[in-house]
Amino acid sequence: MRLGSLSVSFAVAAWCWCFALATTGAAAFGGSFGPAPSRSRILGRPTSSPSSVAVGRRRISFEETCGLTSAFPGALPIDGESSRSPRCRGSTFSTTRLLAADLGAGGVEPSPEGGEPKLYAQRWVQLAYLSALALLSDWICFSVAASPSTFEEAYPGHSAASLIDMFLFTNVATCFMVTDVVNRFGLKKAIQGASVVMTVGCLLRSGLGFLAPAVSALGMNQAAAAVSDAASTYSSGPEGLVPYSAVVAGTVLVGAAQPFFQCTPPFLSATWFGSDERATSTAVALNFNQIGIATAFLVGGGMATDSAGLASYFGVIAAACIVVTAGTLLQFEDRPPTPPSASEMERSGHVEPPFIDSVKKYFSTPGFTRPLAAFICSISITNIVGAFIDEVMERGGITDQFSIDAAGAGFELAILVGGIIIGGYVDKTKQYKDITLKCILFTMFLLLPLGLTDHRLGNEPLLLVMALLGLGMACGPVQPINAELAVDVTYPGDETAVESVQQIGGNLASALLVPVAEIALEQDYQLLPQFPALASDIRGDVVLLAALAGATYVFFSGFDSPLRRTEADNAAGGSTNGDAIDVAAIGVEAESLSGNGASNGEILPNGTKEGGSGTSSEENKLLQDMNS
Repeated sequence: MRLGSLSVSFAVAAWCWCFALATTGAAAFGGSFGPAPSRSRILGRPTSSPSSVAVGRRRISFEETCGLTSAFPGALPIDGESSRSPRCRGSTFSTTRLLAADLGAGGVEPSPEGGEPKLYAQRWVQLAYLSALALLSDWICFSVAASPSTFEEAYPGHSAASLIDMFLFTNVATCFMVTDVVNRFGLKKAIQGASVVMTVGCLLRSGLGFLAPAVSALGMNQAAAAVSDAASTYSSGPEGLVPYSAVVAGTVLVGAAQPFFQCTPPFLSATWFGSDERATSTAVALNFNQIGIATAFLVGGGMATDSAGLASYFGVIAAACIVVTAGTLLQFEDRPPTPPSASEMERSGHVEPPFIDSVKKYFSTPGFTRPLAAFICSISITNIVGAFIDEVMERGGITDQFSIDAAGAGFELAILVGGIIIGGYVDKTKQYKDITLKCILFTMFLLLPLGLTDHRLGNEPLLLVMALLGLGMACGPVQPINAELAVDVTYPGDETAVESVQQIGGNLASALLVPVAEIALEQDYQLLPQFPALASDIRGDVVLLAALAGATYVFFSGFDSPLRRTEADNAAGGSTNGDAIDVAAIGVEAESLSGNGASNGEILPNGTKEGGSGTSSEENKLLQDMNS
């Protein structure tokens, strides 16, 4: 009982610390509550008229803007209406290009209040709920990983590993549907619906017995008795446990819900967070599931020591899920009134194709496969190290179960902390490639102490634990950083579709590598046996993971693709104080963001366009008329 209380206290303290770190990220990394600092309103959406946009000294009708689309293939809503409106018959229009055409005539008229990018305090509420849901989903997935023998005694003939396999298989299958569901129903309804599905799954796994004490504490004794009777009828297993079929059904439901929390962090970041906060927020939401795994080891290891403890443990998880789901239904929102960044305003109204079509498009986009490879490398290494944490610790001389669980929890916590710290740096510098390469390089070196034993020194538990924590901080951040990098190079593509591809690839690769790593785990390679002072041995699983990291380093070093979303932020919203922006630079950036890879001509200071195959004399005449 004392161990269980200590485990619960440790898990609660760790969760609260991470939650506080996540929700105060603004102060740590330059974010702010409320509206963002004033920006140049050149990209603001005028709200005064639904049929025209103010430019220079005259208003251009919506139909005139549509007439410019063959020369200016951008994507920007005008006066709150999508540029893909039927009125434009699929045409597009870019205010950035319009600015370049009209600066010579006195500049673009500032948009009314509310048209500039803004940040809202609600974004931290959004992040907190998505992170908590991700934590719960992986806690449920690995809930019996720390006490497999207890589960197998309660359900003879069934293993904890098979339950986790069911969960992961359902997870991968559902990843194919997340993008289309979010696009159809919106982020709010998708997350709320998934949270309800997860809660139903938890109730199927736990039964209703845990509700009776809570109802009785409220003074409703008759209701408590009714709940207890219903729970007894439903729970036919030993010590109040539900039938195994109910556990399977609940696990499948939670597995189906989890991708909605795993695949949407980049979308949430783009929709709610500023350009200098996105990698940090993605790191928090994407890596909070690691805290769920740590919680499973700490709380599960302490509570699920017998069948009665296992039943109580499932009840605790269900109660936590009910509380978080209730908050999600009450407080989770779809999107802010005003987009948080210039790039998000630029792509507002952009309609994505079905998921399968998006996948084909992304794999043909230069630069997409390299962040995908880095993401798969990172998630595979962290999953395999976490799966074989007992063996890793024992080979280093750590055999006490609580110490092993604590080390595993520390590893998962380091993944989150590393993502927040390193992700915050990438938010400010946008050095995706340089930081990713350094993280992979450190990963290769920090893997070695996990399987390398110097015969002269023997086991070094302290070195092993320090290497494990360092590995979490170096390898873990690669996932959120490259999730954001993939979104950046595929802009204005769907963030959820991008992350779904990465999650599918990462989970499938992990599933394939786990049995290979299990075989390699038994292989022991002797190094320099002829020199006793230098003799050592290294395990095969570490060799496998180090080789994976090395191959990824070589492949990723060839990354050389434009950061389209960053270009959009810099070109369209890069001025924060209303200073003039160079016309030629605007023209070049606008062309680079057209997304078709072809040169459509250069916008000249006088507003005309030359050198492009799609420019007509009528369009140049209209631009010149705008200046007059």
